[in-house]
Amino acid sequence: MSLIKWTPFFSEFDDMDKTFESMLPTVRGNQFGFTPAVDMYEDKDNIVVETQLAGIDPDKVDISIENNVLCIKGESEKKSEVEDKNYYRQEIRRGSFYRSIPLPTKVDGDQASAVNEGGILKINIPKAAEVKPKSIKIQTKK
Repeated sequence: MSLIKWTPFFSEFDDMDKTFESMLPTVRGNQFGFTPAVDMYEDKDNIVVETQLAGIDPDKVDISIENNVLCIKGESEKKSEVEDKNYYRQEIRRGSFYRSIPLPTKVDGDQASAVNEGGILKINIPKAAEVKPKSIKIQTKK
């Protein structure tokens, strides 16, 4: 006989719901879209955010930073000559997308830069001067 942990506040199906939600496209109004995955890391002076935007025109992507929140939004279009196709699978996500990412530290959004290389969008955001680590030398008196 196995024991089942009693969880009065959480459903045992929460993990399953989260898994299905992550696999389905997001719905905004009547439009289906997707949420691009991101990698975010930092180096000494910058917060770096990378996301895959292969097949998306970089001119149709808007990037903004407000109140230390990075917003990436845009649209991928399907250019097709024939609308009536007998699809066996249709898994490529198209439509509008939006991603809002809180940044882990204060940044200088005015100095941010973005580069698209090989379908990877790389955004470099300099850290604000007041949050950069400062080293202090110890003086020795004799």
